[in-house]
Amino acid sequence: MWKEFKDYLLKQNLLALALAVVIGVALNRVVQAIVNDLIMPFVTFATPGGDWEKWIPAIGPVKFPVGDLLSALLNFVIIGFVAWRISKLIPVPPAPATKSCQFCKSAIDPAATRCPHCTSQLA
Repeated sequence: MWKEFKDYLLKQNLLALALAVVIGVALNRVVQAIVNDLIMPFVTFATPGGDWEKWIPAIGPVKFPVGDLLSALLNFVIIGFVAWRISKLIPVPPAPATKSCQFCKSAIDPAATRCPHCTSQLA
């Protein structure tokens, strides 16, 4: 039973997914700390007054919490920018080189002498 469960976990890549979630949560804390501790003090200093986040205009009996929406949008843009900059720091390995088959136009290994898709002999 244990072997069957272990095979299921490895087959479905659940272990890789769990590790990705753990790393994502840790990276989220880093990004939140950068935004809250380094960037938001400058934003708070640059914006007029601290009550803009609580701005709620009313049209008759209907109230629109526009300040909360603007605050959430600004926070989203800043967090997205910081996450993008962090992702640029991590080098991405280049994709393996391929060439196109002259007959079926499939991507194949550059050293191939025969296409694995259409089995044509390559020049």
